[in-house]
Formats: sequence, C-alpha cells, structure tokens
Amino acid sequence: MSWIAAPEGAAVAFIFMLVLMLAGFPVFIAFMTMNVAAVLLLFGPRGFSMLTNSIFDTLTSSTLAPIPLFILMGEVLFRSGTAGVVFQSMDTLISRMRGRDFVLSTALSTVFGALSGAAVGVAAMMGRTLLPQMRSRQCDTRLSVGSIIAGACLAPIIPPSVLIVIIGMTAEVSIARLLVGGILPGLLLALMILGYCMLRVSMNPQLAPAQPATDRQASGRERLLAMLRILPFGVIVFCVVGFILIGVATPSEAAATGVLAALLSAAFFGRLSWNMVGQSLVSAGFISAMILIIMASSKLFSQLLAFTGATTALANVVVGSDLATWQMVLLMMLVPFVLCMFMDQIAMMLIFIPIYKPLLPVLGLDPVWFWILFLINVTLGGFTPPFGYVVFALKGAVPELRLAEIFAATWPFVGVFVLAMLVMAAFPQIITFLPSLM
Repeated sequence: MSWIAAPEGAAVAFIFMLVLMLAGFPVFIAFMTMNVAAVLLLFGPRGFSMLTNSIFDTLTSSTLAPIPLFILMGEVLFRSGTAGVVFQSMDTLISRMRGRDFVLSTALSTVFGALSGAAVGVAAMMGRTLLPQMRSRQCDTRLSVGSIIAGACLAPIIPPSVLIVIIGMTAEVSIARLLVGGILPGLLLALMILGYCMLRVSMNPQLAPAQPATDRQASGRERLLAMLRILPFGVIVFCVVGFILIGVATPSEAAATGVLAALLSAAFFGRLSWNMVGQSLVSAGFISAMILIIMASSKLFSQLLAFTGATTALANVVVGSDLATWQMVLLMMLVPFVLCMFMDQIAMMLIFIPIYKPLLPVLGLDPVWFWILFLINVTLGGFTPPFGYVVFALKGAVPELRLAEIFAATWPFVGVFVLAMLVMAAFPQIITFLPSLM
C-alpha cells in the first residue's frame, strides 16, 4: 500500500477524478468518490472520522458566509426585474453615437457583473434583451455576440465575486484583498473589450451603421432621470466593495449589507414581493449548498495531498527544475486553461488551488497577483470553444444562432483576454495597487 502514500498515488487520484468528471458525474460526486477511496486505502474505516471532521470544519467556517449572501444579492436583483432599470438608464445615457450598442454592451456587462457575479446569468439576460436590439440596428452579429459573451465573463472578476471567495478560502488568502484586487483588472478588461469593438467599427463602419435620424438624442432632463435611476445600484456596489476598501466591513458584513441594499432597491422600484424573496432564497440556497459541498470535498483533497507528501514533492520538483519563474507561471496557467475548455471552472479551481498553493512561496510570487491571474484564466476557459459554458448559456437564450457562429465570434475576445493577462503579468501593480492601500 506504500505506493498510494507516494506522490504518484496522488497523480493517479487526480487522473481518476478527472475521468469521473469527463464521464459526466457531478463535481461533488467525483470529488467525494476519490476522497472516500483514498481514505479507505490510506487509513481504512477509521479514516471516516477524518472525512466527517473535515467536511464539518469546512461547512461551518464563517469565511464562507459571503458565498450565499452574494448569490442571494444577485438573485434578488434579477428576479425582481430591477436589472431592466439599469438597461434602460444606460441606453438613455449613451444616447446617439456610432457603435453605441457596443458601448452599451460593455457598460452593462460591467455593471451587471458588479451586481451579480454570475457570467451565465449575465450572458443569458443580455442575449434575450440586448442582442435582438443590436441585430435590429444592423450591428454585426459576430461582433455583437462576442462582445456580449466577453462582457458577461467580467462578472466573476469584478467584485462581488463568488469565485474570489472560493479562491480566498481554499488558498488561505485574504478574501478582502482578492475582492479589491479584482477591481482594476475587471475595468481594464472592460476597456480592452470596448477598445477592440470600437477599433473594428472605425476600420469597418458597416459593422455598426449610424443611428437613424428618427432615433432622437436624449434631453438633459432624461439623462438626469436616468442617472438618478442608476444611483441605487451604485449604492449596492459601494456597500459591497467600498466598505471593504475603506476597511469598515469584512467581506461577510459587506455581503450582508449588499443583500439589504438589493432588497431596498427592489422596494424603491416597487418590485419587492414575498414571492420574489422566497424564490430568491430557494435558488440561492440550492446553488450555495452545491458550491459548499464541492468546497468541503476539495478541502479534504488538499489534506490528502499534504498527507501523501505530494505537495512537498511538487515543491521539490519546482526547486530542482531549470525553468525560470515566468516559464513556471506560464505552465501553471496553460494546464487549467486547456482543461477549463472541457470542464466546470469551479471544479478546476478546487483541483488546482491545493496543488498550486505550496508552490507560490517557492517561486516567490505575490498570492493576490497570482490568484487574480488564475481567476481570469479559468474565466477565459468559460467561453473558449469547444465547451465554454457561457457560450451555451447564450445559445440557450438565442436558439436561432448557430453554435459554430458563436464559437467564431468568441476567438477574437479570447485574444483580448490573453493580451490583458500579459499586460497584468508585465505590470503586476494593476492587480496589487488597490490591495496595497488597505
């Protein structure tokens, strides 16, 4: 049985778990099956006490409190229909200009990302609302689809983000610093997406025909009212991000304040009801339970890696390798990027975080910088062909679009994300500046 306690045994367990996931098993079942098998082989039946204690310790950790609260905040905003207010107000503010729909797409993606943190939800909603408008205005379909999908993938990066909480908890890095660290990268990506769209439009004006003369310019009064309608959503973002940045609230307290602000916004627009709150609670509870059980399984996986000596062996391999630090970082990003094309991003994160975590001190990498880059990397896998889940979310919202057409639309924006990651790698202050102020 000595082989199973060796790093090679951990590699076998890793491959076994990937096979289960690729075979279609739910993520938590794949994790738990591997964990139970490893515990039985390593400790026998007496090891189940370790398994249950690990699950209990993880699920009762107060660090995980922001996860259900962030999910509930997003559910309240979308189920109450208040997100439509943002759509109408932003459209009024941008008013007439060539390529306005691409500006609107990027702006809405940024705002909705900051309000929900769910790329799938943003992609589906904008596919149902904004894409038909863009096509009716004769905007290029491929550029429109690509901008919507890329913009939706800003949601996990811009706080509040459930994925950031998962990374912070699993990697044992300050969740508050990670949340704040995602602000500037998210804004940079939004500007680069918009810049690419406007560059394409300037090179080929037919991609976004000029607005018809009947489409009048919004008056000053209309713009002022639009700004006032958006103000409550700005308060929500400040409650979550601002309170953390100025140091008056923990991530859990900020998330709870965000939920309260979302409920007050729904009431302000006359869309608060017991039925909506009940549906939001049920949906948030279901999603949170699924994420938390996966995290509990991942925690035990990291403990087993440490027990078998796999983490120490990996660190020794890195120390003894001839690869430069930048080459190691490139390799550490390339593997999950490829796997995220085929598998769920949360699963990939929870597999790789315990493996990568002990390597960061060896390589001398800033954990906030590395994990934000890692987050952008796995987010990128979420819309990269052939199995990007955000792609299928948009396909479900707009079934008449051919899948091949959607895939073709995403590739230029994959390049935009990769370029942005290279910029952040070359200038790490883009990620680390705001956390350094805390």
